[in-house]
Amino acid sequence: MNISAVFIAFQEVENLGIGYMSSVLSESNYSTRIIDFKTGRENILVKLQKYKPILVGFSVIFEHHIYEFRDLVEYLRNNGIRSHFTAGGHYASMRVDDLFTIIPSLDSIVMFEGEHTILELVNHICSGENWKSIIGLSYQADGVTVKNPLRPLEINLDNFPFPDRTRISEYSLGVNFATLLAGRGCVYNCSFCDIKEFYGKPPGPLKRIREPGKVVDEIEYLYSKKNCKVFLFQDDDFPVITKAGSGWVKEFCNEMNARDLVGSIMWKINCRPDEVDYDNFSMMKDHGLFKVFLGIEDGTEGGLASMNKQISVAGNTRGLNVLKKLNIGIDFGFMLFQPSTTYLSLLENIDYLESICGDGYMPVTFLKMKPYFGTRVERDLRSNGRIKGNPGFFDYSYSDNKLDCFEQVVFEGFSAWLTSPDGLVNVAKWARNHIAIYSAFYKHPERCTELIFELENIVSEINRFIISAMRELLSTIYSENYLRIRENDTRKIMNRIDKQHGQYLERVTEIIGKVEMLVLTESFFMA
Repeated sequence: MNISAVFIAFQEVENLGIGYMSSVLSESNYSTRIIDFKTGRENILVKLQKYKPILVGFSVIFEHHIYEFRDLVEYLRNNGIRSHFTAGGHYASMRVDDLFTIIPSLDSIVMFEGEHTILELVNHICSGENWKSIIGLSYQADGVTVKNPLRPLEINLDNFPFPDRTRISEYSLGVNFATLLAGRGCVYNCSFCDIKEFYGKPPGPLKRIREPGKVVDEIEYLYSKKNCKVFLFQDDDFPVITKAGSGWVKEFCNEMNARDLVGSIMWKINCRPDEVDYDNFSMMKDHGLFKVFLGIEDGTEGGLASMNKQISVAGNTRGLNVLKKLNIGIDFGFMLFQPSTTYLSLLENIDYLESICGDGYMPVTFLKMKPYFGTRVERDLRSNGRIKGNPGFFDYSYSDNKLDCFEQVVFEGFSAWLTSPDGLVNVAKWARNHIAIYSAFYKHPERCTELIFELENIVSEINRFIISAMRELLSTIYSENYLRIRENDTRKIMNRIDKQHGQYLERVTEIIGKVEMLVLTESFFMA
């Protein structure tokens, strides 16, 4: 079987970048396949031996996977795969020299937006033409990296066909979902984010937005042909507000209403807290919006300023309160640990988490700001000599070593809560998702009223425990006798955290079970 191109990517969440490149090739009559990296190298090898592609593309988006891709590439080369190997993605585009050093068996790197470049590359390989003059491409010649001129960004994203999707998966309670984009890019310049850097290097606008009707065309297709009812927008900043105001989202909602999609689908977006206003989001909720991810990131004015968030603590809180008032689900990002973190900023941020999560509307969650490639944070830490570790795993310490200690014990104690798919934070989010799906697509949403109340009471209790435990740990570590009592008091707190996780998890899981029982009961009586 001869396949023109095979793409290898992490597919836990549909990789839309790869999907778009695959569909562009398919539109030009090239056959393509997308393989999930987690399939395993032996299975990938078997498939490549079967497909015999002329090109294999590796999606190197995040730096912490580069060594896994290196090992896979070398394994495939050592086992006789002689296809043209190319790589693309954020890390590949912004660290071209580093990636060629780490993975020397790559033939080329597609820099930045790849749809037009990958098509031209496959055309040249198939026709036997010299591909090394293609704009947007990089390669090595005699050990020296050659970077061709960057390809201008595609101005009209609707010129691309809908992305190929390898599978349609269940979101919750038998309801399928799909990911999609309303646009690309972001005009903001947060210190920890590389999005503006990524879209700012090639010629073209920092942000491009699709036509509302074209986005609804894609939703309508996925709904009618693939039975998808939940749509998760992957935009870094959904076009709630554009240069023209709120006209885009109003037209988007009008289009869905005209196609009789309202009441049949649900959707989630990512946006800034200061883009949330009651009237606009009330309209969006009436047209299916059920969840919003907000980048809160910090609960102090100084922290927000250092991140260049261009928002105030009050602005963050206003956005959260509007969503709560409208009963729209909330996910949020929060960086409790940052290069500028101090004892006092920790106290203030813990207080802020308590103020926004104490009601149990959403579970407490937080992480450490990572010095990702191409960000101002990375550059500042590097210039100050604070970067440590290897590419893909860069980290930093604090000037106050007690902060390092606090970070270590907090993530050790709450790792299962915060990061595990089966951990309490994720399970609590999915309990709310189950309730949202049941309320939208089953006949008796009123049956979930008590479950929502019960869930929020439990999550409130969980949040209060997390906040209390963090304050206790912080107080213990900053006590005068900490070195002497560390192994006793800290371990007691950690044991209590571990015990409580299991108990709380059982209670939240019971709520999910109750929602699933409602579905079974309704299905039984409908049979």
